[in-house]
Amino acid sequence: MDSEKVGDLAILGGAPAFKSPKYVGGPNLGDLSSLRARFDDILERRWLTNNGKYVREFEGRLAELAGVPHAVAMCNATVGLQVLLRASGVTGEVIVPSFTFVATAHCLAWEGIRPVFVDVDPVTHNLDPALVEDAITPRTQAILGVHLWGRQCAVDDLQAIAQRYGLKLFFDAAHAIGCTHRSRPLGCFGDAEVYSFHATKVVNSFEGGAILTADAGLAQNLCRMRNFGFAGFDNVVSLGTNAKMHEFSAAMGLCSLESFPAFVDCNRRNLAHYTELLAGLPGLSVIRYDPSEQHNYQYLIVEIDATRCPLTRDELVGVLTAENVIARRYFAPGCHRMEPYRTQYPHLDGTLPYTNRLANSLIALPNGTTVDFADIKRISRVMRTALYNAEVLQARLQARPATKAG
Repeated sequence: MDSEKVGDLAILGGAPAFKSPKYVGGPNLGDLSSLRARFDDILERRWLTNNGKYVREFEGRLAELAGVPHAVAMCNATVGLQVLLRASGVTGEVIVPSFTFVATAHCLAWEGIRPVFVDVDPVTHNLDPALVEDAITPRTQAILGVHLWGRQCAVDDLQAIAQRYGLKLFFDAAHAIGCTHRSRPLGCFGDAEVYSFHATKVVNSFEGGAILTADAGLAQNLCRMRNFGFAGFDNVVSLGTNAKMHEFSAAMGLCSLESFPAFVDCNRRNLAHYTELLAGLPGLSVIRYDPSEQHNYQYLIVEIDATRCPLTRDELVGVLTAENVIARRYFAPGCHRMEPYRTQYPHLDGTLPYTNRLANSLIALPNGTTVDFADIKRISRVMRTALYNAEVLQARLQARPATKAG
């Protein structure tokens, strides 16, 4: 039994461990003086958008980081994926994991493409290449892999399959900036990869994304399509939209890149602290990262073994939420169980066993520069108290009077 009384838990009426919420993706801010200097420069020059100085600089830095000749900045990664699909002429069907953030699937459906959901490897949490090959039909035009948690897909196997069947290969690399596969940066593989710079990402530009590619023709097409189809000052040559990143986002992105090594160091330390403090808890394990590769360690993911853990995943999330620890059930319940896919493809539920299992067993814990060692100790103590007193906790929760509706 833990030394702290179970009655002290906030879910049973105790004071929350934190006065204000601790989020999974509290924004990393970096050097604010550098950010303000860039903002002042933008305002003094009065060039706020339309491929300005800072967007071009940000793209150059990203291309260098990814080891590709072209980076095309976008207003966000979801729109970036949509523009990439349109610019690549992809229609028909695209193979994609269901175990991902729903935007990965939505970008396909939004473009009139049928997402073909395939199960993942239970260890890597990424697309299983053998199942990808089995899912190919005459309508398949591309594979869209996701480097979940920044851990690389089976890049080589997927590349071989794409080449064998004449398919496009794209990667949703929203989690993967600064991560590697065989010591090469994630961002340089397939026909193109897409980074996210949402406010919750390890590198953020408030909102933003970028498409990385070695294909000069594709890059040129992407640049036109993000700007209404313009080629030159007043010459519209193709269908386009407004997907541009503005200068303030690019300035934030540059400041974030300058602080990126410090952000990674912070995440690495946090991972070590969580791993040590949660060690030995029954049915609970912190996911590991391959020490032979580089990682940004952005996601602190805990896996619950339902056969050994005395609390369910959702019970533990409820305990943490009451303490103002806004843990997340990433990525529950799986895209195939969300609309519109649940209605469109009801037969899929029994065909994705590992996706279903992972969606019911993973917790993302707060990480990044908004979390320190004292916070991690407090979060870990709450989890330890709840798990070591699970029977008492469950009994007290069941004994509470039901809340009347209305």
